[in-house]
Amino acid sequence: MTPQLRIPATYMRGGTSKGVFFRLEDLPERAQTPGAARDRLFARVIGSPDPYAAHIDGMGGATSSTSKCVIVSPATRADHDVDYLYGQIAIESGALDWSSNCGNLSTAVGAFAIAAGYVDAARAGDGLCTVRIWQANIGKTIVAHVPVADGQVIETGDFELDGVAFPAAEIVLEFVDPADASDALFPTGHLVDTLKVDDVVVPGGVILATLINAGVPTVFVAAEDLGYTGAELRDAINGDADALARFEALRTAGAEVMGIAKTARAPAIAFVAPPIDHRTSSGREVVADEVDLLVRALSMGKLHHAMMGTASVAIAAAAAVPGTLVNKAAGGGERTSIRFGHPSGSLGVGAEAHQANGQWIITKAVMSRSARVLMDGHIRVPADSF
Repeated sequence: MTPQLRIPATYMRGGTSKGVFFRLEDLPERAQTPGAARDRLFARVIGSPDPYAAHIDGMGGATSSTSKCVIVSPATRADHDVDYLYGQIAIESGALDWSSNCGNLSTAVGAFAIAAGYVDAARAGDGLCTVRIWQANIGKTIVAHVPVADGQVIETGDFELDGVAFPAAEIVLEFVDPADASDALFPTGHLVDTLKVDDVVVPGGVILATLINAGVPTVFVAAEDLGYTGAELRDAINGDADALARFEALRTAGAEVMGIAKTARAPAIAFVAPPIDHRTSSGREVVADEVDLLVRALSMGKLHHAMMGTASVAIAAAAAVPGTLVNKAAGGGERTSIRFGHPSGSLGVGAEAHQANGQWIITKAVMSRSARVLMDGHIRVPADSF
């Protein structure tokens, strides 16, 4: 008989994602360092690999938004409170992707850090507790402004986030210098590039794209160039194998032009359009003037039910720079904030942009999200599973 191990863990929603959170020191010793043992442990926690794509025997939800694990630990960088490491688990293969951040789960890290004792309760006090987070996957700073009372995180409230069924307390996130310092915001030096693809992908074999490196490297194309309105819901894309293949081809072409290695998470592929009257996945009718533009993005090969947090950073950054496809879809001009429509509703984001030595620089991107503990205690996994 193989016993099960009990590992302290917290199951949390952050933004429109869910994941299993661990303190580094609570993990089994062989999983406290990067490597195969940690990867196998997290895959087993989530329930991958699963040929049935259902995650029945794990904590995952069989979607890209719910197949995630997080490690939080004491800060290794000065002027930070915690380190945050994020792993995305593939549903059918069980492979771990450590190459990027989850912007949605970033919302939950500050709250978890306070509850886990990494942030002094006396410092938290009442009001907003500022938690400085080192995002270890990509080497970036995230600042979370978490509401607290008597040193305890406030989780309930009236802040509504489209894509989440119930209101909660608002958490404001700042993504500091969200572009990769090793590369330009626009890797090609152009605000709009021409991607060359097979004629089957796009009639004529060429399509205009904005290629940006902020939050997550992202390839933006115009919805109309693909025959879409920008108001499509998941079934319209995810139920069309040819459409998914076209988007993957565009994503691959974008990665080549950007000069980056294609992974499961990056670059992201998204299509944008000016606003029109449309209906969300919940059935709510939205009139065009409620949003500045429409954006649909794919995550791990499928249209996302709302919007990835890291892609939201890319949207904010691209919208702030006049001349990009995102900025044009929003009406053009200088913009420090926008509200974009996604399949579940809309989201407001902002970014600070300026030019220096002929290069565009994004100093900060800001958005509001919410987070909540769904369950805490112990996760159980067979002792021989990792």
